[in-house]
Amino acid sequence: MGGLFSALGSFWSWIVHIFDPLCGPVGIFTWLGQSTILACGDTGWGDEIALGLQVTVSVAIVTLPIGLAIGFLVALGQQSEEKPLRLAAGIYTTIFRGLPELLTLFIIYYGMQMLIQSLLTFVGYDGPPVEINAFFAGVIALSVVFSAYCSEVLLSAFRAIPKGQYEAGDALGLHSGHTLRLIILPQLVRIALPGLTNLWMVLLKDTSYVSIISLADILRQTSVAVRVTKEPFFFYGLACCLYLVLAILSSFLLVYVERWAKRSEIRR
Repeated sequence: MGGLFSALGSFWSWIVHIFDPLCGPVGIFTWLGQSTILACGDTGWGDEIALGLQVTVSVAIVTLPIGLAIGFLVALGQQSEEKPLRLAAGIYTTIFRGLPELLTLFIIYYGMQMLIQSLLTFVGYDGPPVEINAFFAGVIALSVVFSAYCSEVLLSAFRAIPKGQYEAGDALGLHSGHTLRLIILPQLVRIALPGLTNLWMVLLKDTSYVSIISLADILRQTSVAVRVTKEPFFFYGLACCLYLVLAILSSFLLVYVERWAKRSEIRR
């Protein structure tokens, strides 16, 4: 089994290298950065910057579905007929929209370590201190913040859907779950998409917070390069370019997503 995981890991590393836009076979740094400070390999910082780009994109992509799922559940709780659910959802959104993202990251990263260590000590564990994976902590922290804002966007979209849509599902004899999936969700996506698009752009920028817990994202890698090379304007300018490229590519992709979401919309 260990050999299988090792083989899968090697295959995945090969795939990542092939499609690496910076240091892959047809990467920008591979062709244009040779014999420069951005050369790939031991002679330059190309590999480190490429790794930072991969980490930033990975954090954002993993955070997005988790945050959407939690935000959807919180939005359902906010419009629930059960008062305890509405209260719990309201407290959740108030806390994580009110706290700074950096403070939330610290609470989750250090707080989870302390909590797990306390639980293990309680059951008699006397081994080395527990350390939480920085990638995992960063994803969880960004997910709860993203979900808090996402829930408000989805709640507004829910309220924009006429109650007659729910009544139409009941009239057709559909179960509430089927009504939600077949009638409500398609409309919900179209209404909430502009707000969710803005939240995705914010999420891309918020991934820079994970550099504080030593996760090797774009900002972390460029900061290390600045300390070693004493070239702050160059590397921080490069970081700006990478974030802008991600934002531009996201904009193009979101245009296609919006067209897909509206494919069944009736032309008036």
